[in-house]
Amino acid sequence: MAVIDFDRTSFPSNAAWHLQISGGLESATMGSLLLLVNERNTVTATAFENAGKPRPVDRVVLSAVYADAARIMIEHALGTEDFAEDSAFPDGSLGATLVTLFNQLFPGQMIADVRLRQRQSPALFASDLQAAVKLFEVS
Repeated sequence: MAVIDFDRTSFPSNAAWHLQISGGLESATMGSLLLLVNERNTVTATAFENAGKPRPVDRVVLSAVYADAARIMIEHALGTEDFAEDSAFPDGSLGATLVTLFNQLFPGQMIADVRLRQRQSPALFASDLQAAVKLFEVS
């Protein structure tokens, strides 16, 4: 994760965050995922500063970031045909991380079934994912 000024990037200057995914499913997760937080968005930047002891507003912001990051990661996985039930990925790889996330969010469901739902009914899939990440269920 990095906190940067989005005005110095190609990202929209008013965006709060951006999750970059690079490399293939065999690549190391640590080198494949980078969450960028826009320092100009003080609500989001402050939420990450306070993540160790978050205020109620910070919990809501962190919930939204988690939900969006999970969505981006799952959509990335489902968009990759190599991401399938019979795939085996090395420990610590992006593929293994995505399989773990998929299984947490869609326990007992087949990748092919979820991929089909995403393609045939994107709005329903979005609601399924929103429910799975427990958006705004903050303690």
